[in-house]
Amino acid sequence: MSLGCVDRRQVVKALALGVPAAGWAACRIDSPAAARPPRPREVAELVDAQPTLEGAGVRLRRALGSRALPMLDPFLLLDEIHSDNPDDYLRGFPTHPHRGFETVTYVLDGAMDHRDSLGNHGHLGPGSVQWMTAGHGIVHAEMPQQERGRMWGFQLWVNLPAAAKLMRPRYQDIAPSRVVETTVDDAAVRLVAGELAGRRGPVEGIVTAPEMLDVTLGARGRLSRPLPPGHNAFVYVIEGTAQIGGARAQVSAGQLAVLGAGDLLAVRSDRGGRMLCLAARPIGEPVARYGPFVMNTDDELRQAVEDYRSGRLVGG
Repeated sequence: MSLGCVDRRQVVKALALGVPAAGWAACRIDSPAAARPPRPREVAELVDAQPTLEGAGVRLRRALGSRALPMLDPFLLLDEIHSDNPDDYLRGFPTHPHRGFETVTYVLDGAMDHRDSLGNHGHLGPGSVQWMTAGHGIVHAEMPQQERGRMWGFQLWVNLPAAAKLMRPRYQDIAPSRVVETTVDDAAVRLVAGELAGRRGPVEGIVTAPEMLDVTLGARGRLSRPLPPGHNAFVYVIEGTAQIGGARAQVSAGQLAVLGAGDLLAVRSDRGGRMLCLAARPIGEPVARYGPFVMNTDDELRQAVEDYRSGRLVGG
């Protein structure tokens, strides 16, 4: 506790001398306990996902990583595949390299197979998550395992700091049953990473301390929860609509809302909606990127390309 214009001893002395209260009443007493209420994070920027082709000709929508929003440190890219037409997704993502960052694959409908140059093989079905840390380098392929029906999923890229860019590659393959499902306020939540209501998501040991929530709200539903101070955050609406922040900015399916400063993630939905809510600690380092490589300098990018061509990318 501190006094705004005199210290405590002066107040005691004034009382002892019989000084009228009017003489010192203007001296306010500020207490840490009287802190301001938590502030909702408002929408600082609203971006429409853009149609694009990726892999061997997969049609998708890019919400982050385009000219409209090149990155939101440490997030580098967010793509959504959502189609019932096999011509949009069957060509998949044949063999390609990565170095210097992490890829997150989250499948809602359909199935994908993963194989890589280290001998790893995995199957991602509905509700599955794969958090791959490419580190020094990996060469892999992700291919659909269906010839008809809906394919719906996401790929997120998360940067690594310079000190971790050449670490040994690793995977966290998360089966649907391991994703934490809980209810907070009016929201049904699938918690992939971070902590919520005393429970932790299954993804662990990520240097940027990410939070990843899949949130479903019914009509007139609400969710309010703290976000880690200093984390950059965004909400990508995938179904219906959401109103975000104290100003209730309207965000529709296929739109990404970058959140500004504040303390709380505050979302509601008048008619119901579903959204991915992500936050992570920014790295604050230079970013040099070229296709599947994300480093800090152009020289490091050239080295990554040379290592891939010479076969040194993997196993360093």
